Amino acid sequence: MQGTSRHWSSHLPFYFGWLIVAIAFVTMAIGVTARTAFSLLLPPLIDEFGWDRGLAAGAFSFGFLVSAFLSPIAGRVMDARGPRIVILTGALLLASGLLLAPITERLWHLYATLGVLVGGGANLMTYTTHSQFLPNWFLRRRGLAISIAFSGVGVGAITLLPWLQSIIETKGWRASCWTMGLLTIFVVAPLNLLVRKKPEDVGLLPDGASPMRAMAGARGASVVDAAWASIEWTLARAIFTSRFWWIVLGYFCALVAWYAVQVHQTKYLIEIGFKPLTAAWALGFVSAVAIPGQIVLGALSDRVGREWVWAAGCAGFAICYAALIELEQFPSNALLYLMVVAQGFLGYALTSVMGPIVAEIFDGPHYGSIFGTITVALIGGGAAGPWMAGVIHDLTGSYRLAFVVAIACCIVSAVAIWRAAPRKVRPVPGRRK
Repeated sequence: MQGTSRHWSSHLPFYFGWLIVAIAFVTMAIGVTARTAFSLLLPPLIDEFGWDRGLAAGAFSFGFLVSAFLSPIAGRVMDARGPRIVILTGALLLASGLLLAPITERLWHLYATLGVLVGGGANLMTYTTHSQFLPNWFLRRRGLAISIAFSGVGVGAITLLPWLQSIIETKGWRASCWTMGLLTIFVVAPLNLLVRKKPEDVGLLPDGASPMRAMAGARGASVVDAAWASIEWTLARAIFTSRFWWIVLGYFCALVAWYAVQVHQTKYLIEIGFKPLTAAWALGFVSAVAIPGQIVLGALSDRVGREWVWAAGCAGFAICYAALIELEQFPSNALLYLMVVAQGFLGYALTSVMGPIVAEIFDGPHYGSIFGTITVALIGGGAAGPWMAGVIHDLTGSYRLAFVVAIACCIVSAVAIWRAAPRKVRPVPGRRK
């Protein structure tokens, strides 16, 4: 019995760390799906209330922008109180928005519920929040762990969105909102009571750290730049470094490319001659191929370095845009498949290294505040991308120039992260001697 006890004790960091990943997987699946489901709710809302399409769709964008202002605050709360308070607050906001949405009568009700409450709540539950504490739990498998957690988004899109659509068709959009609201309350909230900011909070060590290293105070001590790693990085110090602004530039440009294609891809494919069903399939299949892509490339980043995987993700979006441009002149299934695979398998893998890049440069007690502030660039890029593509289309009558600009953003983003150079501060385990 004692031997069995010692076995479980020695592996507890491993098991508990992966429990945190599993909870993040479920939270991401439900949280992101709840926000994405806005596109399913929009048609019945417009049909019922007769609102202008642009005004109604603006609720999503408004909520997205409001969440940008919440991110630095959430980062400071994360540093001071840990992830539970942040995620549970997000779950409460998101569930409130979904449960209140069925009583919507006026446009501002839509903005307040499905816009601000759902958008802001989802932001406190998903990518940016989890990127602030998941890196603490892993050293050797950091990229793999985060990629598995974030692959919950793809699984949620494949499983939950069709289910919600069937509820809308049979019972109406209000029942769909109630379903997601209750799912958030009874699944997401209880699970996240178990979440902790770092393994040390429960007397454990990160996966890959040895007790001897911990006793020496050398958590993550494999460094290239000892002088940089020895600094206790605060937000005030970080913003006066070039690395901080290279990350801001890289993340902003990447999200411009990401969301420009996500929003405009379906409309573009229909305009150049593809059937609506084919265009819808293409968008859905991106999420499907993203699941293995995130996991494979996330794990690969633990071996070859974060910059290489970030560059691969940027290359994926660049290939995607190049394929879209060619599809206008040479429509073919082969190019369509290339566009989908490049976007999903390569491009979506960016999420697996967003957290590790910042953590390996600005690791420390104020990491949440730093990442939360950088998140403003992420959200800003996500908001700017669709707007940029739409404006260029309105001015030129074509998406071609917008797609070229997006390719340029991909190149700038890849270069910026290489300039930030997390490899020159802390090497990934696979490259340690």
